[in-house]
Amino acid sequence: MDNALDYLVSGSFSIGVELPLDNDWVAASRQGSHPGIPDMSHHAELAQLVDRLGFRAMWVRDVPLFDPSFGDAGQTYDAFTYLGYLAAITERILLGTAAIVLPLREPLLTLKSAATIQSLSHGRLLLGVASGDRPVEYPIFRRDYALRGENFREQIAILRSEGRDYLPAGIEVLPDLHPSLPILVAGLAQQQLPWLGEHMDGCLAYPGTPDDHRRRSAAWRAVAGNKPYVSVLHLDLAKNRFEPLARHRFGVRAGCNALIDELTAMRAAGVQHISLHFRRNHRPIKETLQELATEVLPYFHSNDPAAVAIA
Repeated sequence: MDNALDYLVSGSFSIGVELPLDNDWVAASRQGSHPGIPDMSHHAELAQLVDRLGFRAMWVRDVPLFDPSFGDAGQTYDAFTYLGYLAAITERILLGTAAIVLPLREPLLTLKSAATIQSLSHGRLLLGVASGDRPVEYPIFRRDYALRGENFREQIAILRSEGRDYLPAGIEVLPDLHPSLPILVAGLAQQQLPWLGEHMDGCLAYPGTPDDHRRRSAAWRAVAGNKPYVSVLHLDLAKNRFEPLARHRFGVRAGCNALIDELTAMRAAGVQHISLHFRRNHRPIKETLQELATEVLPYFHSNDPAAVAIA
């Protein structure tokens, strides 16, 4: 794939998913499991289904350590290792990180991991990066929480130069990055917005209403031009397609009709890609994905031949 970012926003708006594809935040689904730790027993089947159904991207979290007080283990697997696996079992869907916590990682190994995924996936990687927001992790990794913003800038420079400005003559990181690596920032990463607009290829914005996104996307475009503005929506899809929209923290409960209206409003507000997060969803995930593919994706992916190719 020559340009993953162009494909992400082709048609002006696209829809993806955030992994894990599980509804473990719904009390009835826990069945004694620890809240925040998802059931990954069907993860491969569901990832392949998402690919076949025509969702544009799947995003994984970088959660190095599970902190029960924070209540979220992400998809439990290491982000880069998991993306290597997903690259092998999927064909077309983009593979995104939302987001790698750069200050906790050794930068040249981050570069090598990203280059490896980019090569194995034939250019499908979208590298979302962040400075991190869990203070408990930093002393455990022997990192200085107060310096995470400075460390973030240093690591971006290493990624952009592919390590060449930081290695002795004749030493390099393989594989070569081709195509070049799209880097998107989650939040502000302890930086000023103009710096992010100059150095990042896209923005991973926190969840919000269409009005929130209208303000945020305008601020982003003032410093970044037409670079992609991406966000996430926590979705509880109602079985009744006519059920009206009700907002909850970070998202909505809605039937398909109201969801289409909400996504249309987000597109008008400047959002170019939205990833759907299902951990508050009450219905079975497979059933939800199939309904979205038949009832929602065609409104937004009409030029994508994979959009309604239900297996």
